[in-house]
Amino acid sequence: MLTEKRYEVILNLLNEKNSVTVTEIKELLGISESTIRRDLAALDKAGKLIKVFGGAVVADGGFTTAEPSVAQKAEINKDEKTAIARYAASLIERDDFVYLDAGTTTGQMIDFIKEKSATFVTNAVSHAQRLAAQGYRVYLIGGELKGTTEAVVGNQAILSLQKLHFSKAFLGTNGVGLKAGFSTPDYSEALVKQTAVEQARQVFMLADYSKFGNVSSVTFASLERGVILTDRRPPESFGAVRNIKVVGE
Repeated sequence: MLTEKRYEVILNLLNEKNSVTVTEIKELLGISESTIRRDLAALDKAGKLIKVFGGAVVADGGFTTAEPSVAQKAEINKDEKTAIARYAASLIERDDFVYLDAGTTTGQMIDFIKEKSATFVTNAVSHAQRLAAQGYRVYLIGGELKGTTEAVVGNQAILSLQKLHFSKAFLGTNGVGLKAGFSTPDYSEALVKQTAVEQARQVFMLADYSKFGNVSSVTFASLERGVILTDRRPPESFGAVRNIKVVGE
């Protein structure tokens, strides 16, 4: 089968399913895994899809409304999240007043934080418990506790954040889209994220490579609002975005 035809089949499959594995392509086309990986790499470079471990997802067209649980998200791209978290933690400086968003990648930061003089505010109960246990000064904002993400949300949380002014804020995101910006599936959680972003001098968005091109239900910040910390270079379609820091480079 000609290369262009293989590309067409792969992209059609992606349009139908939003994600595809190497195994699925192999069963459909009957070609070698090495050929499939070369095709996916070429399509990724062209901005037609986003190559991820074991397959690919749609580029700037993947739409998600469901929110995986914390346990589910903890097992996805674990090594990539660890690298991002380690670098993000190194950015915390003496006497910083830090907002730490709920999420698995922000949660991993706690293992690498060394600056004991920093003060933390978070909307994640587990983050607050771990920070307190390690001797950090931490404030947990009040509000409604959301079960799936273990995040505190609601009007009370927003009102609390509006009174605070952070030197740095570290947030997670479900999607990084050229048009949609940073997005998340839940409206109430998006409002808390948006408020934290507005109250911070410096904003850091922690997003592994698979988040690029994805769009969730609610935008909470524009793409230029904050530095994007990621594990490797995003697709070429994001080439004009200058506020991307690839950890390890």
